[in-house]
Amino acid sequence: MSKAPWLASYGEIPATINPDLHPSLAHLFEEAMREHAHRPALRAGDATLSYADVDRLSRSFAAYLQHAGVKKGDRVAVMLPNLLAFPIALIGIVRAGAVQVNVNPLYTPRELQHQLVDSGAQTLVVFDGALPTFEAIKANTAVQTVLSVAASDCAGSERDPHPGSFAAALAQGATLPFEAPTLCGDDALFLQYTGGTTGLSKGALLTHRNLVANVEQFKTFMPGFMTPGEEVVVTALPLYHIFALTVNLIVYFSIGAQNWLVANARNLDGLIDVFKAARPTSFMGVNTLYAGLVAHPRIGEVDFSRLRLAGGGGAAVISTVSERWQAITGGFIREGYGLSETSPVVSFNPGSVDRFTGTTGLPVPSTDVKLMNDGVEAAPGEPGEICAKGPQVMQGYWNQPEATRAAFTDDGYFRTGDVGMFDAQGFLRIVDRSKDMILVSGFNVYPNEIEAVVTALPGVAECACVGVADERSGEAVRVFVVLAREAVLSEEAVIAHCRAQLAAYKVPRVVSFVEALPKSTVGKILRRELRDAG
Repeated sequence: MSKAPWLASYGEIPATINPDLHPSLAHLFEEAMREHAHRPALRAGDATLSYADVDRLSRSFAAYLQHAGVKKGDRVAVMLPNLLAFPIALIGIVRAGAVQVNVNPLYTPRELQHQLVDSGAQTLVVFDGALPTFEAIKANTAVQTVLSVAASDCAGSERDPHPGSFAAALAQGATLPFEAPTLCGDDALFLQYTGGTTGLSKGALLTHRNLVANVEQFKTFMPGFMTPGEEVVVTALPLYHIFALTVNLIVYFSIGAQNWLVANARNLDGLIDVFKAARPTSFMGVNTLYAGLVAHPRIGEVDFSRLRLAGGGGAAVISTVSERWQAITGGFIREGYGLSETSPVVSFNPGSVDRFTGTTGLPVPSTDVKLMNDGVEAAPGEPGEICAKGPQVMQGYWNQPEATRAAFTDDGYFRTGDVGMFDAQGFLRIVDRSKDMILVSGFNVYPNEIEAVVTALPGVAECACVGVADERSGEAVRVFVVLAREAVLSEEAVIAHCRAQLAAYKVPRVVSFVEALPKSTVGKILRRELRDAG
């Protein structure tokens, strides 16, 4: 362990947790479903599933997967928004011993193909609205079984499920035997894809122990906010994103909470209607979502008297947004820090904190954080690259041994690429991020991927991509383009090309045509000069 200046601020919080409290995530789920069988577990629209319902349906899906030939360790891709089918599919996959590949349902065919091919997934659970995306690239993948999901699935209205549907798989699985595989903490659980310097996303391999540990770390850190059977959480962040997946779904499921799923958080009117009906005790969001809510003319209709925990992550929470949120709800936003590779929580502002701090809180129990500069630990009060070690840290990147080696220090700390510093009480403040990454509404955007897509457009000689400040999304993508000789291109043409190749949050907001790009003596494009030039 490093000097751990944060431990003095722990108070009664234990310094360590037991990462093997549950032998696997399947054991955690099954214990929760037994203990809270008659409580409401999931709510979407007018439909509610009890913990007993989730037990029955997820067991049916696990049996279906086994019957379909899915073995322990096989990858199953899930490409869904926040529908009731998502947690049912997840728990069924976990109980069958398979590995869930979380896929953004808004991905373009190019992005989806990379993730399916790289993971080797042969089974895909996909929202029916995203089926055309898969159809465009299915011949280039190893996928053999496709289960389409309707928004109404698992809501009790499936009278005549059609072949190839998730509803049909559940109906078939209900008639089949199921034999639970032997699972342990070292078994693979999730492939959580995250951007990489190559421009192609890498799959962070997370194990059962990683997730069991992070769930226990969060619960241990927030004891006053985790009353079993009494919590109500609204989940507007997408469950394919690791923050909502771990904290909103798995943490709260483990304590018998009622979880209201919101499929489209962009519909703020609809989200406010959910708030009014749910009267949540907990809510997790990113800064842009909170900013939209505090500015909404109907936010005053919501009764926030039960809300005890508003958590923020994915991107820095702006102090003025927290102030406006507190004026409306009576409570500030507690910020945390984490990554896909850390399951995700590395640090969080614990329950003892009674105001917005502008920091990402204290490292959670059993987590060591070192700030490193060129292989040397930073002096107290000095910034350095955040390097983390703990039971929630991934095993490595899927089938990328070189990238895995580069991601860890010689003594086993994960190198986040983010720069932070500790204050005197051990609170971690992020002072910079990996120098080139762009953070759009909490999602990582890596310039190399954008540049590869733009450069593929005829008429583009070269380009460079940077982030620019944006009031709505925190940052937006700006691309500088050098045209080939005699080529003619418009900003609209570049954006249209990107829109066909990239998820919406990655599409450049601004295209600037320039004569040349600033470069170092060895020809490396100097993105910092482009950022500084505005």
